[in-house]
Amino acid sequence: MVYVFLANGFEEIEALTVVDTLRRASIDVLTVGIGELTVSGAHNIEIQADIPESEASFLDLDMIVLPGGMPGTLNLEKSATVNSFIDYAAEHDLWIAAICAAPSILGKKGLLKGLSATCYPGCESFLYGAKLTNMPVVKDKKIITAKSMGTALDFSLELVSVLKGRSVASDVEESLCRK
Repeated sequence: MVYVFLANGFEEIEALTVVDTLRRASIDVLTVGIGELTVSGAHNIEIQADIPESEASFLDLDMIVLPGGMPGTLNLEKSATVNSFIDYAAEHDLWIAAICAAPSILGKKGLLKGLSATCYPGCESFLYGAKLTNMPVVKDKKIITAKSMGTALDFSLELVSVLKGRSVASDVEESLCRK
């Protein structure tokens, strides 16, 4: 199971591109509403999450995804639920993916020390101990970071690749008529 955490102020493209792409690859993914079931994005698009945070479970967890956006990133960072899932994923060597400003949450928790990572320009100072890159998407160990909403599809395809393999990711990409 993949959880995409949604807090008020999340970047809609970053969250929904992940959900759509993973579902196209037949990967089990649920959106988790932080604070409430209906969450408002950074551009005032309301999304009804699949489940409230009280229903999120560590059982069968494969990956957590943190979309960026403001103040969504700050709201995710303040959430005890989100922090418990980040800690659980890190302790159990599960995939953690964050895009845009959200890698800052991982940096502040010390999870990026010694790892290559990327983020939205201006958030680099929060990636404590990371080897900063200018790449659109970076995978290092079990952490995947991405730069911004402009890299959301590449980010999503990388998530498919690590969960289902490069050939499945290539099939999904081909079905999108991207090239």
